[in-house]
Amino acid sequence: MKKICVVTGSRAEYGLLRWVLEGINKSKLLDLQLIVTGMHLLPEFGSTINSIEKDGFYINKKIEMLLCSDTPVGITKSMGIGLIGFAEALNELMPDLLLVLGDRFEILTAVNAALLARIPIAHIHGGESTEGAIDEAIRHSITKMSHIHFVASRIYRNRVIQLGEHPNTVYNIGGLGIDNFIKLNLLDKNSLEKSIEFKLKNINLLITFHPVTLENNTSKNQMNELLHSLSELKETGLIFTMPNSDADSKVIFKMIQDFVRKNTNARIYSSLGQLKYLSCIKYVDAVIGNSSSGIIEVPYLKKPTINIGDRQKGRLKADTIIDCKPQRLSINKAIKKALSNDFKLKIKDSINPYGNGGGSEKIVKIIEGYNLQNILKKNFYNINQ
Repeated sequence: MKKICVVTGSRAEYGLLRWVLEGINKSKLLDLQLIVTGMHLLPEFGSTINSIEKDGFYINKKIEMLLCSDTPVGITKSMGIGLIGFAEALNELMPDLLLVLGDRFEILTAVNAALLARIPIAHIHGGESTEGAIDEAIRHSITKMSHIHFVASRIYRNRVIQLGEHPNTVYNIGGLGIDNFIKLNLLDKNSLEKSIEFKLKNINLLITFHPVTLENNTSKNQMNELLHSLSELKETGLIFTMPNSDADSKVIFKMIQDFVRKNTNARIYSSLGQLKYLSCIKYVDAVIGNSSSGIIEVPYLKKPTINIGDRQKGRLKADTIIDCKPQRLSINKAIKKALSNDFKLKIKDSINPYGNGGGSEKIVKIIEGYNLQNILKKNFYNINQ
């Protein structure tokens, strides 16, 4: 059996990987090894390792790597700690393939260790562009260190090939997040309200706002603009999920906490978990912030997404996305548009560019049949040949 080691370091990433993990677990040809790290292990992010264990997955290794600092220096030191942990874990597990998703610094650290250990790497969601975040450079760096690529669209496939990867190694499997809508039985409204201990209003918004990591000290100002706009919506239910452990995330934490204390129509959650999060999407009127979920997953339910600032600039976007500047007047205008009957009617027949699901099964099937022998050495594919 092929030993497939999967690394997860955040709640969102695990939500995308869950059905891939299920497929590997059930496969008669694959043996799952699971490494859990990063935010999963921290109480302030909801100790989401408990959700992974509750879903029935055996965790082979836990790698504690995150320092309490959210400065660039602190995050760089966290990467150093992580590199040591991954080097030791991979040396012990000796997988035939490392499977990773996305573009966070925790995953870059795991891939660095695997590269030096001469372990083949498969990367999910490469080829995408997010011009406002360090994720952009990390994502493309992981692509160049990887040997098998699972991308979410034809355009992203072309971009990975443009980076010099051979077309035979690049598979368009669509967006993984869509599988959750297909496979999970979302909560009904009453069950959702009970589970999050919050009574939904006539109008509701789901808010996730992360630091824009290629901008210096803009988090406080941008979050202040957003909260100022939301403060005017006294009769609207406001559901906040906490940001990732990026540089300047703590200032956003505190601002949301202060806002929720002063506004009875708002609630904050360190981690909703996939079932409650996706159920919230089903019942809110719009999603607002700068998370990739609003770009890739939310359009499947034909819900409006208000995308603030440059963090997701460069991604493929459905007609359900409303881009706006991180300024209160622009945000106010976007909220008004998202809640209008005209816009809701316009997006009723919108098409999600990330497909209609089934990506998890495709990944498992491809890995089952993939010959992993002698794939470490790669030729640079010249698109002009």
